[in-house]
Amino acid sequence: MFFKVDKKQLLTKLNVVSRAISNYSPLPAFSGIKFDVNENEICLMASDSDISIKNYISKRDECFLEIEQTGSIVIEAKYILDIVRKMDTEVISIEVADGVNVKIYDETSEFNIIGIYANEYPMIDFTKGEDFFTISTMKLKSVLNQTLFATSDKDNRPYLNGINVHIHDGHVDCTATDSYRLAKTSFDVDSTIDYNIIIPSKSLNELLKSLDDDQEIKVHVSNKKVQFVFEDTLIQTRLIEGSFPDTNKLIPEQFQYELKVETRDILSAIDRMSFIKNDGINIIKLDLNENESILSTKSQDIGSATEILKTASFNGESLAISFNGRYVFEAIRAIHADTITFKFSGEMKPFIIQSEENEEVLQLVLPVRTYL
Repeated sequence: MFFKVDKKQLLTKLNVVSRAISNYSPLPAFSGIKFDVNENEICLMASDSDISIKNYISKRDECFLEIEQTGSIVIEAKYILDIVRKMDTEVISIEVADGVNVKIYDETSEFNIIGIYANEYPMIDFTKGEDFFTISTMKLKSVLNQTLFATSDKDNRPYLNGINVHIHDGHVDCTATDSYRLAKTSFDVDSTIDYNIIIPSKSLNELLKSLDDDQEIKVHVSNKKVQFVFEDTLIQTRLIEGSFPDTNKLIPEQFQYELKVETRDILSAIDRMSFIKNDGINIIKLDLNENESILSTKSQDIGSATEILKTASFNGESLAISFNGRYVFEAIRAIHADTITFKFSGEMKPFIIQSEENEEVLQLVLPVRTYL
């Protein structure tokens, strides 16, 4: 195997596929990136068995690519990335001799490392399912940013470690919860497919890092895996087994209290008092009446803080409710609106946060019992 390639293009592609590599690879070969070189293109592939990514460098691309000899090899990811990143050149040559001896060089530098035989790399099925829908990268980014933060990072209930994607009747509902908060958003698609799946948050976080320019993405769906295909990149992930809870039961149907406030006002107030914590948690109390809306927090070890929300407008009888400050901060930030609305149905009942600009996005937070 022997080829010469534009350094910037190679580094860009390596950075994308390397996101599938885990520090705790189940197989030695999974710590490397597989190179498959044919007459017209280079296919780069990486996986940790849960998420798999492959992309291509083609002669059809504008970048320089000269293929002298075809072949396949697996190269340790941390070595190839470090070498390519630090080489001071525009064109890199990669040559393989005796099956595993890899030489990476330019006019002034040469690196020789031991690779892994390509036949030791597990076979990964990248066959695309027939069912799919399309979505723009900008919309997909928005959906992920509105929901991912609310997934659980605990292992006791794995079905909460991902986003529930329910595709039905040309509509997609995306829901995430860690049982203390819930994030939900919806959008329409031009498709009649019907699936109810759970996509791991780890895989979706890596996908989010790979989305750049605004373009159309094909999302291929089956009961075992989901694939995101855009330009010359394919990101594939296994699904989480199990049934996602019916979160609609958590959302109150009626509300007796409503608070409207400018997003910047309440985010700044929560941020300023976030350092005051009890057992590592910032608990904030919200006192509401028709005259004023006040945020407060205190800790016996640290002190206290009070903020009046100057832009707040409250409807309803007096109410006092406490919540995890970080949960509410992340929920508000995910909505991306100038003004937000809190809707309450009682001091110990879940409350929702929305904006009039986009009611398809719903954030729900459970209050906490406190003696502030």
